[in-house]
Amino acid sequence: MPPRIGLSTSSVYPESTAHAFGYAADLGYDAVEVMVGVDGLSQQTSAVAQLSKHHGVPISAIHAPTLLFTQRVWGVEPWGKLERAAEMAHVVGAEVVVLHPPFRWQKEYARDFVNGVAALEQSTGLAFAVENMYPWRASSRRGVEMYLPGWDPSAESYAHTTVDLSHASIARADPVAMAERLGDRLSHVHLTDGSGTAKDEHLVPGRGTTGAAAFLRHVASTGFTGEVVVEISTRRCRTREERVADLRESLDFAREHLA
Repeated sequence: MPPRIGLSTSSVYPESTAHAFGYAADLGYDAVEVMVGVDGLSQQTSAVAQLSKHHGVPISAIHAPTLLFTQRVWGVEPWGKLERAAEMAHVVGAEVVVLHPPFRWQKEYARDFVNGVAALEQSTGLAFAVENMYPWRASSRRGVEMYLPGWDPSAESYAHTTVDLSHASIARADPVAMAERLGDRLSHVHLTDGSGTAKDEHLVPGRGTTGAAAFLRHVASTGFTGEVVVEISTRRCRTREERVADLRESLDFAREHLA
């Protein structure tokens, strides 16, 4: 069987987490990934569980608030954020917590990040899937490393990882080559696209130059059993109809190339 195709709640921003569950149910997505962010609903375990039950859509993953703009969500202590994400995952039935690596200024957190993530997996029984990021470009010719121990999870010993195609596009990294390096440590996919600029575009898959179709076909050929989650930006959509069209196109793209 092909992997489940989920919808990240971030894909409907600026609409809410509640709207994301409605879109997922209406369009036939298999699951939802909850991005814990500035939307207050996303931070409340009981509300998230109720939305899943009401719409009949399971929750595949919890994305911990480890982004730059969620640094103060659930406090500022990073390990505490991951523990709360694990608690939410257990309550709502998700088996994956998605997280970004530490920023370079989080030196104490970063010092034992790899071992700390492994310890969390052992204590919680969950997969903590560390996501690929990218160098921050200081000029057209060089980048600045803003993540520790690094932006490429294939260079570390994480047991579970996430490949995000928009981030791969910024890094100008071949996502298929990254998947090959990761092997069975690739357990989660953020399906999106990019055009190779320094902006985190999160385009509808197939509208960029990252090779999203080839990546999905590669993933399918390896017998991938993890989760594929559509994580696109629809903030420029002017109407609900435009947003629905982008979400439906992304789902159809995933089904076609994972078949």
